[in-house]
Amino acid sequence: MSLHSSKRDITDQVIGKLHGNHIDLYLDHEKIGSMKVPSDKANFQLASHFEVENQKIYQKYTSVAQPDAKYTDCDQEGGWC
Repeated sequence: MSLHSSKRDITDQVIGKLHGNHIDLYLDHEKIGSMKVPSDKANFQLASHFEVENQKIYQKYTSVAQPDAKYTDCDQEGGWC
């Protein structure tokens, strides 16, 4: 019996989490490395409803300020609330 070295592509399974000026890389829940991001040269390309501020990534969304369940999702044509 002999041991044989091999490798497999895990690229699609790696998750990156932003922490200040570096990105920690994880496979499942195990940290496998990190990648430095120069803060003065970081260039994020995000969808329109996401933004970067103070080295954090935010998702923008709309919500109801004071929801009142008895008046939401009314069917004006059907006449019920």
